[in-house]
Amino acid sequence: MKKPKPLKYAFVHNDYTKEIPPKFEIFDDRIEITSAGSLPDGFSEKEFFEGISAPRNKELMRIYRDLELVEPLGSGVPRILKSYDKSCFRFFPNFIRMTFPKFMGGQIGGQVNKIFLTKRQQQVLELIKENPAISRSQLASKVGINESAVQKHIDTLRVKKMIEREGGKRGYWNVKS
Repeated sequence: MKKPKPLKYAFVHNDYTKEIPPKFEIFDDRIEITSAGSLPDGFSEKEFFEGISAPRNKELMRIYRDLELVEPLGSGVPRILKSYDKSCFRFFPNFIRMTFPKFMGGQIGGQVNKIFLTKRQQQVLELIKENPAISRSQLASKVGINESAVQKHIDTLRVKKMIEREGGKRGYWNVKS
């Protein structure tokens, strides 16, 4: 699944009648995207989160669609919610702000013991914790990626000193705390 790009939504859904462009702020720990305009008249936050669409800039949306820069109408917010929590959205009378945690490498993930990991790396680490004898092929099957991708995640976890291998093929993973 492709990760949603909140940046493009800020342009497409900005209320340009207020003559305020979208605002992008980068902080040490987060990125904030602020779009002028509130929810369309009569729209509730529930409808917003459900993906009910009322494009504010229909012509701009058409151009983005023609260039294949956006997904099907109404799928943007639900796609964002697959990667981020609803709390990343804040609604104000005259604007909407999206706040996203900033991670190294621009990857979506989280922090384990002050070490940044992608979601896949977190998933691999959790599976190894559950079953220290798990194989690469089992990890690949459970995570839904190929073995070479699993190996890259394992290599990253090793470099970050999160895991180490004890023994050979019939060995096990030692998870560092």
